[in-house]
Amino acid sequence: MEVVTSPASAPAHRTGGTVLTLLGPDGSPFADREVTVEQCSHAFGFGNIGFDFVEHGTAGAGPWLRLFNQATLPFYWGTYEPERGRTRAARLHETAAWLIEQGVRVKGHPLVWHTVQPDWLMEAGGDDEVERILREHVREVVGEFADVIQLWDAINETVIMPVFANGANAITPLAAARGRQHLIRLAFEEARAANPDATLVINDFDLSPDYERVIEEAIESGVRIDAIGLQTHMHQGYRGEEEILAIVDRFARFGLPLQLTETTFVSGHLMPPEIEDLNDYRVDSWPSTPEGEARQADDIERHYRSLFGHPAVESVTYWGFSDAGAWLGAPSGLVRSDGSAKPAYDVLDGLIRGEWWTAPTRLRTDDVGRIRVEGVAGGYTVSAGSAAAGFDVARGRDSSHEVALRA
Repeated sequence: MEVVTSPASAPAHRTGGTVLTLLGPDGSPFADREVTVEQCSHAFGFGNIGFDFVEHGTAGAGPWLRLFNQATLPFYWGTYEPERGRTRAARLHETAAWLIEQGVRVKGHPLVWHTVQPDWLMEAGGDDEVERILREHVREVVGEFADVIQLWDAINETVIMPVFANGANAITPLAAARGRQHLIRLAFEEARAANPDATLVINDFDLSPDYERVIEEAIESGVRIDAIGLQTHMHQGYRGEEEILAIVDRFARFGLPLQLTETTFVSGHLMPPEIEDLNDYRVDSWPSTPEGEARQADDIERHYRSLFGHPAVESVTYWGFSDAGAWLGAPSGLVRSDGSAKPAYDVLDGLIRGEWWTAPTRLRTDDVGRIRVEGVAGGYTVSAGSAAAGFDVARGRDSSHEVALRA
């Protein structure tokens, strides 16, 4: 039996194997025939934000779609519903549906957060009313998007939520009065009730033991968390494989999939190390430089290699595609403001579509129509002339499929 083999540079835990028994268009075994096997998607989540698709449309999306199979869309309550009852649901739904048509998994971010809140919520009239409206908001959003979004950051940055002091909002007083765990339970239970099939993530930038305790308490109280989100904005420079993997190992002990939800590296000067809150740093100009772009490319390669190599990590989302409109005005995109690719884009392309991509292979079926595919986990096609079929290679295990080729 001829075999398609996975690239030698892909970690073993990112690969799998399957035996395909091929049937021709007439239903008979496709025996002793030449076929081509090609990978068409990754099982691992290579993500980026899709905010620009909401704001500016989808023209010129080719370079984005070449690398990324997961998109985070903005559901910040203050911009989603700036006036009570007037939402951006239609535009977001249209964007999510388009992304799905392109084979991209869509994530909504976030359902509950204390920042970017609508001003009108401050006038709700007490914690009971704020909680009632918040519960209603979570149910309505998750329910309305259940046909296009199955993945949500259910609650964001709970460690700081009850003590947040950088802007008045109605959620922090509620969290202070009723506790983090009350808000966590609210977010997960209301979202789960609206869409039982959704994957719900707890997400935070505080990767200290405080976040571990929050997760421990939530699990012990019976909250069903599907994945843990870890933010790694590195405007002050790469923390290095040792530090990042130590963090990943600490959170891997929960036995839940880990999502690196917000990752950035700058290609200009680094933010001073004494800055504690990245939002406090302001400069008139923050240009990308050749030296910074070389550093950014090297940092991204090291970061992605280490995370793809860790079995607990299921996705990495880079926070921004272009320097144009990037968070904090930083040169943190993978392309420059004029759309030209930085070295970091090319590095990721070389990993996602090169080293970690099973090359197209031509081979011949055996006398009962079988071939074996050992490849990077993801979606594949097998074709012969105009007839083709799709199949999946699952991570870390062997399987078998009977596949019928169709013209």
